Amino acid sequence: MATVVPGVALSSGDDLITIPVIGMGTSSSPPAGHEATKAAIIEAIRAGYRHFDTASMYRTEQPLGEAIAEALRLGLIKSREELYICSKLWCSSAEKELIVPEIKMSLRNLQLDYLDMYLIHWPLKLSEEVHQMPVKKEHIFPLDIKSVWEGMEECKNLGLTKAIGVSNFSSKHLEELLSTANIPPAVNQVEMNPLWQQKKLREFCKAKGIHVIAYSPLGASNTKWGDNRVLECDVLQDIAKAKGKTTAQISLRWLYEQGVSSVPKSFNKERMRQNLDIFNWSLTEEESNKISQLPQRKGITFASVFGPHDWLLELDAEDI
Repeated sequence: MATVVPGVALSSGDDLITIPVIGMGTSSSPPAGHEATKAAIIEAIRAGYRHFDTASMYRTEQPLGEAIAEALRLGLIKSREELYICSKLWCSSAEKELIVPEIKMSLRNLQLDYLDMYLIHWPLKLSEEVHQMPVKKEHIFPLDIKSVWEGMEECKNLGLTKAIGVSNFSSKHLEELLSTANIPPAVNQVEMNPLWQQKKLREFCKAKGIHVIAYSPLGASNTKWGDNRVLECDVLQDIAKAKGKTTAQISLRWLYEQGVSSVPKSFNKERMRQNLDIFNWSLTEEESNKISQLPQRKGITFASVFGPHDWLLELDAEDI
């Protein structure tokens, strides 16, 4: 039987949207392949997932679109409106006049008329010559937040997306965006888990009415950018053992109790279902206190993704 995932209601401009608090991430390293991704998404819909996170950079928009069409054909969902679909603007298209064409390309890939959420993927601009990471210094630039956000607002005003937001933005980036935005960002999607709790950024976003969504909520183990420090954390493992839960469930429950949504990625049928089984139990105050005292370390940095350039190292030092 499919799990019913609770949602959180957010406003974006004049619209009210509901985000299921757990979604499915679709970024794989190494890439899982078209058919494997499509099959996993169909399985996820069977399990109860209704929130799917993709991006043009992940190259998973097409298999996600095909999986949605197949789920509708099979009767796993009655309509597209049951789903919350998020995609992201890649850095090489982070110019005002390129944004509407870029979201239209994503919609074609997804075979959809609209997105539920469209995010700026990273707060920087890459030249079109970039085809691999890390990036040469001459091909990477600071983001013109004001004009790019105007392009994002145009996407919403045209009905191409119900809401707009950002990803990997610090409090400083958000302050700059909010100073000129007509429509404030509905969400900020950032790396977050018990070993990178982002307390300062969470408090800032809460004060500004920006909902936080956690990517790499389990530490992104078995990827080139992540590691096993969350799943192999002794404190989390001890809590999991005492409660008869998985370490992943403890991490996801902790995030849920912080008022944060998350997009864990698992294409394993059993773990996919386990990751949804976090709603009919809770952490004790003692367990939460133990988690709050865990040593903190950022996993994904601007420098590790794009290269150790001076101004990227400065960005990595923000909000720590």
